[in-house]
Amino acid sequence: MMRFCLLRPSLAALLISRPNFVTFAASRARAGAELCSMTTTYIALQELVAGYIRDIWNERRFDRLPQYLHPAFTDHSLPPTLPPDMHGLQQWIGLTGQSFEHHTFIDEQVTEPGKSILKIRMQLRHIGQWRGIPATGREVTAAGYRCFRLEEGQIIEHWALIDGNAIENRLREAVQGCKVQE
Repeated sequence: MMRFCLLRPSLAALLISRPNFVTFAASRARAGAELCSMTTTYIALQELVAGYIRDIWNERRFDRLPQYLHPAFTDHSLPPTLPPDMHGLQQWIGLTGQSFEHHTFIDEQVTEPGKSILKIRMQLRHIGQWRGIPATGREVTAAGYRCFRLEEGQIIEHWALIDGNAIENRLREAVQGCKVQE
């Protein structure tokens, strides 16, 4: 026997007399629930990646790395002298912090199942030697992209494309004392 909750008697009679409508309505309800579930998943994945940028890169809360990174995490963007894992990432952020006070802003984020891509902007203040350039105190902005592969609610792989040459050129302008018009 079919049950109808919170339906007017006339609607219940209509649904009983038209079983195809019931199937269609149930199918639409399932599709709506699946869409709602997918949206919730996308939002959770977006928040995972945005939280990683905030907590790890901006606030340097390395105690939270296990919350964000899958045990099999691989970072494909680290220099070859560092291990491509959680420990290498922590070392890289520490080394970056010796050369720059830095803050990352997310300009755009696109997330789909298993992947999130960010367009980022890094605000940098040069406070220590970097690529042979002594600290200049100069503030520069660098644009870039970060791609994350997500699995089991965590980041399992990371790639980055950040224009280090543009940063170097701007810092060298400060060292050499000339300014290029933009």
